[in-house]
Amino acid sequence: MDGATGTQSIERAASLLRAVSGDAAGVTTARAASLTGLTRPTAHRILSALQRAGLLDLDNVRGVWLLGPELFLLGSLAAPRFDVAELARDEIRALAEATGESAFLSVRRGDENVCVLREEGSFPLRSFVLQEGTRFPLGVASGGLAILSFLEDAEIDAYFRRVTLERRWGPTHAEEQVRGRIAATRAAGYATNPALVLEGSWGMGAAVFDERGAPSGAVSITGVESRFRDERRPELGRLLLRAAHEVTRRIQGVVPRR
Repeated sequence: MDGATGTQSIERAASLLRAVSGDAAGVTTARAASLTGLTRPTAHRILSALQRAGLLDLDNVRGVWLLGPELFLLGSLAAPRFDVAELARDEIRALAEATGESAFLSVRRGDENVCVLREEGSFPLRSFVLQEGTRFPLGVASGGLAILSFLEDAEIDAYFRRVTLERRWGPTHAEEQVRGRIAATRAAGYATNPALVLEGSWGMGAAVFDERGAPSGAVSITGVESRFRDERRPELGRLLLRAAHEVTRRIQGVVPRR
């Protein structure tokens, strides 16, 4: 296997692992191929190799791929270095209790924002746009918009050269539209998603920052539109910013976790 071919194979395998991880119920071969842009035979060949390595499992009854046991073992070994969710769990729970909405922690992974923690609020009507493991491109959903908004301008420009959000997410995610929301997010300090991902489901998010001061994740809340009226959003924004500030301090090691 030469260097170029080997690198391509690794990148394809990684993209398929991410595709499978995005749905806890499992992903068919056809769906995995669609999500990664691979042909179905190529996707099946790589998925089968990952299964032999223990990184994936195949549910033969439903015909779907699931994350495998070897990933659990590898993840448990990596957890002490990367378990941001445990670091922030009580803050996310407190945010859900204070707002009544579903509250989330997500982390940046390259050009994506990945939900790693969900805590339910007390309000009975909920939005299910986000689950643990759900991925969105930066700029889509409130958490990803919050992260994108606080990158350096040059990084934002480079991102838009790589990514065309409008292709999948429609005209509301054209570059000009997203840049307008970036400006609004910077002005307010937090991002607002007015049902741009799912009709009737609103979200708000605030970025958290790593030890270098770069946006590495986000705290967010989602709920039904009636819970995000103009008069309530400033208070929700204040609670989000407080939670994001506390999580940032923990990530940066300024204060210990309670």
